[in-house]
Amino acid sequence: MADQVTVEDVERVAELAHLELTLEETGAMVHDLNAILDYVAELNELDTAGVQPLAQVTELMDTAGGGLRGDSVVESLDRAQVLAEAPETNGVFFKVPKVIER
Repeated sequence: MADQVTVEDVERVAELAHLELTLEETGAMVHDLNAILDYVAELNELDTAGVQPLAQVTELMDTAGGGLRGDSVVESLDRAQVLAEAPETNGVFFKVPKVIER
C-alpha cells in the first residue's frame, strides 16, 4: 500500500502539538503511522459478516468466564509517605513545573 502519511503531515501535527522532532524521529513516525494504517486496512479486509457488533467489550465478560472485579473499599496510600517521596510539595499537594507557556 502506498504511504498515506507524509513527512509534511507529521511535521504539521508536530507543530500543532508543539513538539520538536528530529529528522530521525520524523522518519520513524512516518514509518510507524503508515504501518498502523496498513494494519487497519488489512483488518478492514476481514470478513466480519457473522460477528455480532459490540457496544462494550465487557459484554464478552460473561461468556469468557471472566468478570469485573468487585467494587470494594481498600486502604489508600498514606499521604505523608507519598509526599515524602516527591521532589517538591507544599505539604499537601505535589508541586510540578509549569508546562504550558502562553
